[in-house]
Amino acid sequence: MNIRLLAKTDLNLLVSLHVLLEERSVSRAAERLSITQPAMSKTLARLRETFDDPLFSRSKRGIQPTPRAMALSAELYRLLNKIESLLDAGEFSPGAYRGEISIAISEYVGFTLLPPLTGHLQSKAPKLRLRTITRAENQLELLAQGSLDFCIQITRDSYPPEYRTFPLASSPLALFVRRDHPLVGNTLTRASVAEFPMINLYVADRSQSGLNETVLNGAPVGTLETSHLLTAFEVLRETDYTLVCPAYLARNDGATRDVVALPLPPGETRNVDYSLVAHERTSRSPIHQWLWNQIIDTVRSMRVRMVHRG
Repeated sequence: MNIRLLAKTDLNLLVSLHVLLEERSVSRAAERLSITQPAMSKTLARLRETFDDPLFSRSKRGIQPTPRAMALSAELYRLLNKIESLLDAGEFSPGAYRGEISIAISEYVGFTLLPPLTGHLQSKAPKLRLRTITRAENQLELLAQGSLDFCIQITRDSYPPEYRTFPLASSPLALFVRRDHPLVGNTLTRASVAEFPMINLYVADRSQSGLNETVLNGAPVGTLETSHLLTAFEVLRETDYTLVCPAYLARNDGATRDVVALPLPPGETRNVDYSLVAHERTSRSPIHQWLWNQIIDTVRSMRVRMVHRG
């Protein structure tokens, strides 16, 4: 970035150029900007000097842009919109927001949360670009750096004070296997489960997630690690592999076709808690605060629907 060039350039010239491109008339541009026609003519002269191009030529229909002016037109419109957004932060409108928000979310959480969340966003913030990242280590650092805006992760024991968190949900773990798996119908023990290969779903920052070395990591006969939930269920349907993951996934009949969820062996049962996490750098951002609330409201609505379903 050439700071010296920007410092000596009057950015009001860009506004004048935009109006000239729209009006194709010096007099109409002057009227629109509430200045005199001579003043507008002087502005055009400064624009020509700045861009080292005539920019416009006279014709019977007013002034016609040169190829250089036409090339500037589209980029100029986008640039002025961005500047307007920077200056207009106090009048935030989700429906008009055009930026991108990134969120780290595991596939097995996103598989349940993203459909209803994006349904809300489609109607309330149709121009928002939501980017999801399923594999991201060192998530707290990424939040602080600005590489991530939010993450939904397994709740840690503690968070540094510069992070804000909100508990979203809790789910017991279950053992998923194919419907005719040898373990079905038998009392499970850690030893019996360990006789079969296991699929490990990828967990970001596992060492900080609070997951202990339980049946989650126990199969000595082989493991498969993946972050792709649908792939994991397809492997279950075709093999004797097992998968430990949140029990709520069993509610999705399509994904878990021909797959059943079994309770974990005694002593291995536990819940997994999930939290929404953001860095304080976004705490005063209207779009981040709005989306933070949308995520929380979506999860609450999902809980209500689950209670009604029994």
